[in-house]
Amino acid sequence: MTDLTGADGWLAERIAGSTAGAAVSLVYLFPGSHREAATRFLTGVCCGLVFGGPAGLWLEETLGLGDRLSGPELVLSGSALASLVAWWGLGILARIAASKARMPGGAAPTGSAGGPGKARTGGDADGEARP
Repeated sequence: MTDLTGADGWLAERIAGSTAGAAVSLVYLFPGSHREAATRFLTGVCCGLVFGGPAGLWLEETLGLGDRLSGPELVLSGSALASLVAWWGLGILARIAASKARMPGGAAPTGSAGGPGKARTGGDADGEARP
């Protein structure tokens, strides 16, 4: 692997890792709309940038990878891990919220057109159908 040192290398490692993690997440479970894809992708990239270093340290300590991977590789792997976790976490929260909205007596989604207990149906702002 190319050794990227300095501030530019640090940022490049985090961007590459978080982008890779978000892209892999899109391949595993394709989102329902373009808006959902963009939201999850940007969330994954941001979380990878912010939490890439700590996640890399966690990988090093938990899996004992410090003697096998260099610092840049740990940051890259940590950014990818943080991105994947954020993407899947956002998906799980969206599914829980959707199931609560469908339950009798559940809270209506924010911005619902039909009042309490009636979920909005149809497409979102992109003109795409929602599940």
